[in-house]
Amino acid sequence: MIGGGGERAMRAVRAVGTTVAGVLAGTAALHALWTVTPWPLRTPEEFADAVVGTGEGVPPAAACAAVAGLLGAAAYLVAAEAGAVPAVGPARLRRAGVWTVSAVLLARGVAGPVVGGGADRRSERFRRLDARYYSPLCLALGTGAGVVAAA
Repeated sequence: MIGGGGERAMRAVRAVGTTVAGVLAGTAALHALWTVTPWPLRTPEEFADAVVGTGEGVPPAAACAAVAGLLGAAAYLVAAEAGAVPAVGPARLRRAGVWTVSAVLLARGVAGPVVGGGADRRSERFRRLDARYYSPLCLALGTGAGVVAAA
């Protein structure tokens, strides 16, 4: 009986890790796409307003690519630690990486639009989207990564 509960718990951790990793990978792909287009928004100005929160235009392609790479690495770390993909490297480093992913996402979720600049300098549209979607998503992903790291 005890073994069955442990197996269920590990399946649950794998499901959480797979979900978190999938969302992180999808977000990485979106950031990679943003190196060449503001899609799904129509114009760079609309993108800047909704995603960046400033009228300064689309971030440089190199910045979008760097974020895409970091999100991709985060997706791998979470998936590997959850047992959803083959793990490479020392377990201690992977676990530390997943704890770092969790901490960064939780910090972003709590800090909201303050990250990268004061909330008073962000557009109303960005603040609304951040409160409804961006920050809650970061909190959920950070919590999920924390569950994986703690398992």
